[in-house]
Amino acid sequence: MGGMQTVYNADDRQLGAGVFLELVQRVWPGRYDRERVQEALHRTINITAVQDGKLVGCVRIVSDGYFFGTAPEILVDPDFQGRGIGRRLMEMAWEASPTGLFLGSQPGNEGFFERLGYEKGLQSYQRKKPRS
Repeated sequence: MGGMQTVYNADDRQLGAGVFLELVQRVWPGRYDRERVQEALHRTINITAVQDGKLVGCVRIVSDGYFFGTAPEILVDPDFQGRGIGRRLMEMAWEASPTGLFLGSQPGNEGFFERLGYEKGLQSYQRKKPRS
């Protein structure tokens, strides 16, 4: 399995909700509306990592093109973590983003982003609306 090549796509416009949700369920299991997910994917720059025909990593970028850019999530299949996939996806996200990138980190993952050159910024807050 270690000999398989990971194929990266810096602007995956063909990424479909079904394939994306298979990865999401392996990282953040939950209930998601497939049509709403597809609409969301059309609004973001989607950078993907595929191995042996399977989506194993994805980072999405939301940007206004001038003031603000964010990576709402970086997803790497738990079975493929520790192989440099997340690092490569984040390098590609930096290259693809027209602005700097603001992102949040799950507790315990701060070192990953710091090693990539991200600095701790303002304390963030969130208020979530229920997903329908």
